[in-house]
Amino acid sequence: MKLDILVFGAHPDDAELGAGATIAKEVANGKKVGIVDLTRGELGTRGSAEIRDKEAAAAADILGVAVRENLEFADGFFTNDKKHQLEVIKMIRKYKPETVLCNAVEDRHIDHAKGSKLVSDACFLSGLVKIDTKIDGDEQWQEAWRPKLVHHYIQWKNLEPDFVVDVSEFIDVKVKAIMAYSSQFYDPKSKEPETPISSKNFIDSVVYRSRDLGRMVGIAYGEGFTTERFVAVKSLDSLI
Repeated sequence: MKLDILVFGAHPDDAELGAGATIAKEVANGKKVGIVDLTRGELGTRGSAEIRDKEAAAAADILGVAVRENLEFADGFFTNDKKHQLEVIKMIRKYKPETVLCNAVEDRHIDHAKGSKLVSDACFLSGLVKIDTKIDGDEQWQEAWRPKLVHHYIQWKNLEPDFVVDVSEFIDVKVKAIMAYSSQFYDPKSKEPETPISSKNFIDSVVYRSRDLGRMVGIAYGEGFTTERFVAVKSLDSLI
């Protein structure tokens, strides 16, 4: 299956928090979108890896993505080395996306920046024909493939975006997908320990950030991204 967009997240729920509305919008526009989670989020204070697996599947259904996979790297301890790069390369070559979205380049959680650099490096390496890869159980060697664009969504830290996507019609889908992770986010009935993301204020802040980015560019809601190269437009009137 060839995808238009492949979204990577260090943990299940990263993609939803950083780019959930953009994913839903692109799906609605007829694009084929997939998600690859690097870890199962097994070190999370609340819930468990098994619960997160089910929540991730539910969130994927809400967003309407074509596929979701998990590489099962070690939460908190994966590194940007050859072993992990090759596994990410396999996913890039398997789905041949034109665009890759991945973690924030800088953030509170150490896995976010690590995941960001790992995926970015793998996107480049994936285009080198002398790197041989094949999916486990498959006899056929994969063809080299390099995405045209690599963008990074914004997470905990309020990084300055290079561009903002108008997601005004999809903010509710984003919130619904986030709340599919009921073990992680605000639930007044939960007996689990409080965490920085389990408060109602956190969910409110996700929506407020989208509203504030929208305010800055003259729309209702926006999601911001940083990019690794200049963003080109076909004409001035293609800007909002």
